[in-house]
Amino acid sequence: MDNENAVIYGLEFQARALAPQLAETEKIRFVIGTQSLKQTNNQIHLLEFNEEKSTIRTLVFHHTNGEIWKITTSPLDASKLSTCYNGVTSDISCTMKSDILKIPETENPDTTENLEVVNNLDTSSFGNDVKTTEFHPTEENKSVTVTDSHVVLWDISESAGKSILNIALEGKNNPKFTTGKWNPYQNCNQFTTATESHLKTYDIRTGDLAWSIEGVHSQLVRDLDYNMNKQYYVATCGDDGFLKIWDFRQTTQPVFARSDHSHWVWSVRFNHFHDQLILTASSDARVLLSSAASVSSENNVESC
Repeated sequence: MDNENAVIYGLEFQARALAPQLAETEKIRFVIGTQSLKQTNNQIHLLEFNEEKSTIRTLVFHHTNGEIWKITTSPLDASKLSTCYNGVTSDISCTMKSDILKIPETENPDTTENLEVVNNLDTSSFGNDVKTTEFHPTEENKSVTVTDSHVVLWDISESAGKSILNIALEGKNNPKFTTGKWNPYQNCNQFTTATESHLKTYDIRTGDLAWSIEGVHSQLVRDLDYNMNKQYYVATCGDDGFLKIWDFRQTTQPVFARSDHSHWVWSVRFNHFHDQLILTASSDARVLLSSAASVSSENNVESC
């Protein structure tokens, strides 16, 4: 991209949480959460990019509950998002929490409004380290929260989220979950987690283990993402610096692997429309776009 065509948006505070507004199909929108150590300073920025004019329109909202570590958005309701944040408790200690919030209907970029807390998810009995809250792909009243030791399925039809299934992580040496994501196939009845260097997928109807892949990476698995256009394919990344794609029907080795980063890879995402394109973000301060055409749904060119 030429510098004259680059679009830059600056934040007042540092940030590490960004997500697309999945339910918005007509416009290009992202939400960003800040991570200021001063709790009341934190904000959520809603960005709308105009491709024709190469301009950005923004709305800013208060997030006074604490520094935001993860944001996810609802695939069914564009106004809903969830945050995992580090908040201060009544005894002046810090703990990770998660809420589901609603973006107010406003068109005024000059005002900073508060976000409505739609659902409060009480994770206190499931662990102090909340990793992510993921909206169900097809059922508006369900979501899953992953803590360091539990997968919790919520009924979010009321303001106080109700736990309807709790899956505890078991194993030697106190293994911990890193993250998790819904499997968009299998009638959306499976939820996949990353734990240590493995993937474990649970049937959320029973809590039983559906399938797993051991030794996905030689070090900690940081993130995963499903190919929305090709069933059975899931991408992973981790502290070994690798991007890998797995066919979970044949788990002896990945169907695609490359190592272009020089440090931990924190995030991986398939392009929903052209699934040969995969983005990875790393703590080597680079975001890389890779091509995996040989294992994509458009398998008509060689991978480069």
